[in-house]
Amino acid sequence: MITFKDVEIRYGDFVAIPNLNFKVEEGEFFTLLGPSGCGKSTTLRALAGFLTPSKGRIEIEGEDIINKPIDERQIGMVFQSYALFPTMTAYDNIAFGLKVEKQSKQEIDARVKELAEMVDLTQEQLEKNISNLSGGQQQRVAIARALAKRPKILVMDEPLSNLDAKLRKSLRNDIKEFQKKYGITTVYVTHDQEEALMLSDRIAVFNKGKIEQIAHPEEIYNASATQFVCKFIGEANALTFEDLSHLKVDATQFVGKDSFYIRPEKIVLSKVPTALNHLEGQIVKKEFYGMYGYYVIEVNGVQLFSFQKEVDTDQYKNGDTVYVGFQHENILSYATNAVK
Repeated sequence: MITFKDVEIRYGDFVAIPNLNFKVEEGEFFTLLGPSGCGKSTTLRALAGFLTPSKGRIEIEGEDIINKPIDERQIGMVFQSYALFPTMTAYDNIAFGLKVEKQSKQEIDARVKELAEMVDLTQEQLEKNISNLSGGQQQRVAIARALAKRPKILVMDEPLSNLDAKLRKSLRNDIKEFQKKYGITTVYVTHDQEEALMLSDRIAVFNKGKIEQIAHPEEIYNASATQFVCKFIGEANALTFEDLSHLKVDATQFVGKDSFYIRPEKIVLSKVPTALNHLEGQIVKKEFYGMYGYYVIEVNGVQLFSFQKEVDTDQYKNGDTVYVGFQHENILSYATNAVK
């Protein structure tokens, strides 16, 4: 549905996006993920029409929209700050674009009520001024307003970044359920890895204006294509050739590679040796996080960290001898000279 073809974006002499190519399928939840300044918001703004690429094509259903006015692109946008009118009611914010189009009062009222139901806003909340609504309610108003004119595409630029952690988690679920239910093609920008993994059908990981990998969340996490993606997505134990030797891993399977990683949850602990857990180690640090514990284990001079479910809060203690194991195929390996 959306296609970027050889897109270049410049700010004067600075090339923010050198050559961007990707495609978003109809009905997909597609996330642009990366650190600050990597080009993800710039890409979103080019799609929405707030800036014009210096080269290339941006197509929607095969039509190049680069020179098309913003209001003709059929794109609804939710901004990081929501960009709502604080002195207007939630109802009037949602209805604003429809009033500009001079739709009838009956049509506007029906559409606003339809959207309010879609995003779970009550009649009481619709009648309140934006300044009297919570952050979560304002975010729902922003989504409803973006959808008011029935756009083909919804774009969202860090819409949860101004909310507290608990509310962010709750609204992630709401956004995912809403998008899945109504099937609107969504392009979402975030720097939050957990948010991207939870929400997305596919993720494009950006680094310095380039895409390092596009894949489903499971592949991004478990089969990171580059060292940058591996280190940016979640956490991982970094290992050397020497570490592999101490951990009884045959390094000959990693020809041409010199950097190795394993995700902490892939490391399994037990109190007795097993066929998998044959490496004896000692717990040198433990941190309790409720549902899981964070452990640092020293194994033959190598320190590994691992997350373990805390079925019993004193399952393992500092100083305990444990047996450690992991599947060798879960080791992610890279050639340093290939990192850009």
